[in-house]
Amino acid sequence: MDIVNQNAEAYSKKYTSKLDDILLENETSTLATHSASQMHSGHVQGKFLEMISRMIRPEKVLEIGTFTGFSALCLMKGLQQNGVLHTIELRAEDAATAEAYFKKSGVENRIRLHTGNALEIIPRLNEIWDLVFIDADKVNYIEYYELTLPFLKKGGWILADNVLFHGQVLESEVKGKNAKAIQAFNEHVAADNRVEHVMLTLRDGLMLIRKL
Repeated sequence: MDIVNQNAEAYSKKYTSKLDDILLENETSTLATHSASQMHSGHVQGKFLEMISRMIRPEKVLEIGTFTGFSALCLMKGLQQNGVLHTIELRAEDAATAEAYFKKSGVENRIRLHTGNALEIIPRLNEIWDLVFIDADKVNYIEYYELTLPFLKKGGWILADNVLFHGQVLESEVKGKNAKAIQAFNEHVAADNRVEHVMLTLRDGLMLIRKL
C-alpha cells in the first residue's frame, strides 16, 4: 500500500526549508547509490527531526539506527553547546559512510558512533537521555523502547519511525514479521501509562512519545 501521496510530498518539500550542502550531498548519494535507499529519512522528515531537536534543545541524544548519517546530522543541529549525540549502526559499511559525513560536517567530536548490535550497546552507554530516535530493525522496537525508557529523563522524548510500516498495519489482517512487530509496538506504547504519545502521518509514520 502506498501511503505517501507523491504530489503532497513534493508540495511539502517545496515549502520546506532547504537542506544544507552536506545533508543534500548525503541525500543525493544515498538515494542514487544505496541498495536500501528507501530507508533514507528524506528532506521533509529530516527537517522535522531538526526542528524537534531545536525545540527540545537536548544535551544527550540517542539514535538507534544510523544508516548513512542523515538523521543524526539533522538531530544534532538542536544540541546544546556541550551536547552529545550517540548513534548506533549495525552495518559496518553504513557506519563508515556516516562517519565520513560527520567528519565532513565538522561535528565528529559531538557525535559518538557505535558499530554493532544495539541491544548489546545500549546497556553499556550509561547515559540519561533527553531525546531518543528509534529507527532500526522493527522486530526489536519494543526492546529498544524498554531499554531506553528507564534512562530517559522525566519529560524526555522518544521518536519512533515507520510506525505505519508502508501502510501494512492498516490492513484488516496484519501480515509479515515487521508489520506485526510494529503493530505490537504501537499497541505496547498505547497501553503504557508511563508516557503520552501522538502518532503523526509524516512519511511512513512517526510516533512522538513523552515520558511522564
